[in-house]
Amino acid sequence: MRLVGRISNWNDDKGFGFVLPHGGGDRAFVHIKAFQFGSRRPVDGDLISYSAAKDSRGRTNAVDVRYAGQKIAERKPQKPMPRLAIAIASLVIILTSAFLGFLPTAFLFGYALLSCLSYIMYTLDKVAAGKNMQRTPESTLHFIDLLGGWPGALIAQQQSRHKTVKTSFQSVFWFTVMLNIAVVVWLVISGTAQSVIASAFGG
Repeated sequence: MRLVGRISNWNDDKGFGFVLPHGGGDRAFVHIKAFQFGSRRPVDGDLISYSAAKDSRGRTNAVDVRYAGQKIAERKPQKPMPRLAIAIASLVIILTSAFLGFLPTAFLFGYALLSCLSYIMYTLDKVAAGKNMQRTPESTLHFIDLLGGWPGALIAQQQSRHKTVKTSFQSVFWFTVMLNIAVVVWLVISGTAQSVIASAFGG
């Protein structure tokens, strides 16, 4: 039996909210993953239809959620993005480039330091999100990733499942990754990596 209700108290950063059923009754918890494949992200007041299910704690959850009038789309099987594998492969390439002399060791230390910083920031932001504490601005996370902290960000996202659902964040994140890689590749190909480090440290 499908029910009808409206989205309430939607938290887009966390990817969940509640459904207030028409006709009264207890509200149901709803997660972004419960929405029909291909759906836009919800906002407060959206009219939806859903099925009710109980979780392990006996709480009512909204599942198989669709917007009013939305047709059922065929879900194509998708393989999860191997974030951890990408991070490891990237680090191997960076290590190899440094070992062969294409990249100064300062780049290697920079990636390691920024990756550790990014990992810590993502982890703390995940904790803050769960406790409704002050969050780390997304622009700050993106800036650290752009500088070279994205391997640590990938590992943190993989481990904590944080910031993996929000499409807008992932779009900007992968742009920073590609831009960082492009800059490093250019530095290697142009042979200017050594001169950049020399200029940065005054000689």
